Amino acid sequence: MKVQVRVDGRALTLSNLDKVLYPEVGFAKAEVIDYYTRVAPVLLPHLRGRPLTVKRYPNGVDGTFFFEKNAPRHTPDWMRRVNLPVPGSTKDRDSIDFAVIEDLPGLVYYANLAALELHVPMWRVTAKGEARRPDTLVFDLDPGPPATIVDCCEVACLLRDELAADGLTARPKTSGSKGMQLYAAWNRGPDTSAYAKELAQRLEKEHPKLVVSVMTRSARPGKVFIDWSQNNPAKTTIAPYSLRARQRPTVSTPLLWTEVEGCRRPDELVFTAPDVLARVDEHGDLFAQA
Repeated sequence: MKVQVRVDGRALTLSNLDKVLYPEVGFAKAEVIDYYTRVAPVLLPHLRGRPLTVKRYPNGVDGTFFFEKNAPRHTPDWMRRVNLPVPGSTKDRDSIDFAVIEDLPGLVYYANLAALELHVPMWRVTAKGEARRPDTLVFDLDPGPPATIVDCCEVACLLRDELAADGLTARPKTSGSKGMQLYAAWNRGPDTSAYAKELAQRLEKEHPKLVVSVMTRSARPGKVFIDWSQNNPAKTTIAPYSLRARQRPTVSTPLLWTEVEGCRRPDELVFTAPDVLARVDEHGDLFAQA
């Protein structure tokens, strides 16, 4: 069944609204669209100007998924697209037409495609569609079992203090999966990766039982991997307020530092779509830059 709707003046066709995308909790596509519609005021500022990569789950989180960078052929004419080079593409393409979500209709369009996860780079494009320098520094904290997000919180506080000493303000969020990320606004040139790598290696040297900075999986058990490589311009990170394709509709959720400092159990930092909407009502956008 298809439903014709108008969203901020744009005509959209929504389909299969009753299809359950999160079977464990019965969370259907209509609820995905509702979540993205309601969270849009705080989500959109983190998407605007950033080329979009999505993970689509047309048959729900238990079904086959695929990454999509290229805007689909049926993308509406009114949605912004930018053509950007993709050196080394596995599909032998020199460039890709990326979608850039600028408004609510664009967000609803992708939600209707069962694009549960929204991933963006740490840079934006100019009005002419050219890539700018990075405007965000990111650290992806990945716990190697039996380490958990509780250990990530400890590492996040260490990173926060190091960044503060260097004049940078860190903002924490959950990944919506098992780890978390720290962001900091950046205006110090193009090489965020070298800066992040040096800091990760320094913390590994100072806290060898807690931190690892190398990608070798055999080095990670019981430690927190600080993935500094996410600052590569070719990489993307899950957007703040994006759903994740887990058994429940968990969300990459901005946090208060008091929550990070006080975390004692992993389940304390698991938030689903309804939880996040309530948090936004209470706190607004915790990821808004001061």
